[in-house]
Amino acid sequence: MTTNNTDIVFKDISYKVVGLAMKVHSELGGGFLEKVYENALTFLLEKEGITARQQAPITVYFEGQSVGEYFADILVDGKIILELKTAEKIADAHRTQAIHYLRATGIRLAMILNFGEKSFEYERLVV
Repeated sequence: MTTNNTDIVFKDISYKVVGLAMKVHSELGGGFLEKVYENALTFLLEKEGITARQQAPITVYFEGQSVGEYFADILVDGKIILELKTAEKIADAHRTQAIHYLRATGIRLAMILNFGEKSFEYERLVV
């Protein structure tokens, strides 16, 4: 899907998330566990007045019955799921995981943030 700036879901807040994640990566560099980046990013989000819930539970339903639970790394303002990684690169398995989170919650936007290499990388997934 091709998007332009008017099509971007939650444009302002998602740009803010990327900027803060880049700041975290710039200051800490690569090599830490995901939890370190999760804590640092949550700190910066909250410092900016943005609600950030770490390890937010996501209940999965099947035919109206709860059948399991996932935990999103960070839920931003109740409307963006952040999935943090410290991988060589963002992989299909990471994308699949994020898409499952979106489908389970009805949330439209997930962002995969990868702190694992010299350069910070991210992807936006919209359903």
